[in-house]
Amino acid sequence: MHHPPSPPLLFSFSSPTDLTKAFAAFILKAQKDSIEKKGRFTLALSGGSLPTQLKVLIGDPAVRWDKWYPSPPRTALWISSIHRQVFYADERVVPFDHPDSNHGLCKTELFDHVPIPPANIHTIDPDLADDLEELADAYEKELIHEFAQKDSARFPVFDLILLGVGPDGHTCSLFPGHELLAESDRWVAYLDDSPKPPPRRITLTFPVLNHASRLAFVATGESKVDTLPLILDKPDEHRLPASLVKPAYPGQVYWFVDDPASAKVVFPKTTFKL
Repeated sequence: MHHPPSPPLLFSFSSPTDLTKAFAAFILKAQKDSIEKKGRFTLALSGGSLPTQLKVLIGDPAVRWDKWYPSPPRTALWISSIHRQVFYADERVVPFDHPDSNHGLCKTELFDHVPIPPANIHTIDPDLADDLEELADAYEKELIHEFAQKDSARFPVFDLILLGVGPDGHTCSLFPGHELLAESDRWVAYLDDSPKPPPRRITLTFPVLNHASRLAFVATGESKVDTLPLILDKPDEHRLPASLVKPAYPGQVYWFVDDPASAKVVFPKTTFKL
């Protein structure tokens, strides 16, 4: 029986502290469910304000960093391969120490402070930065290497993808009106004409986003107050990129927002609980 995508769940919080605590609890629940089901936890994340939101996980004993990358079985085949369980939903093609680098931001804010080996965080290959097509192909091949061995679906099935949204409704590096909104085959695509600097980027595509088990948006502040109604109240009218994130059933989209961002939203809010 075919099930249509489930409607989003919208959680709105009166304070940044309440939002951050709930968001952390949500991630830990997703981690727990995934590890109990299959012994590993696959995560993709964007940059922006997300690394700051994730800082609350630093020092939390409930975080199973050892399961964010599985300890390989002791066979020659697996010892020779590295399993990277943390991926980026999009990345700006700049040096890792550049202020616009998603990896650089996540490393500084989070990964430098937790026991996850750098080799198990999936970054773009800086040696391929001069050839965007080759760079995107290489990142896609890494995804294929990780997921094709374990999942029979045509596209990877992430346990959790963490996303932000811009005032224009973009998410990942998928921008309003851009040709990549229609991409239906590639797992990873590149663009050299991003309307938001820097122009050169790679991004996961909608087929990947819409096969995830869970996707969680974080949106805060008055800069999003006019954007969220377009996404949540009139998704089919405006078709902003964030409103096109509709994972196949039983996948679910969650919105973690603060009250200033959701002040004009008519879409029903749900009380957060695990």
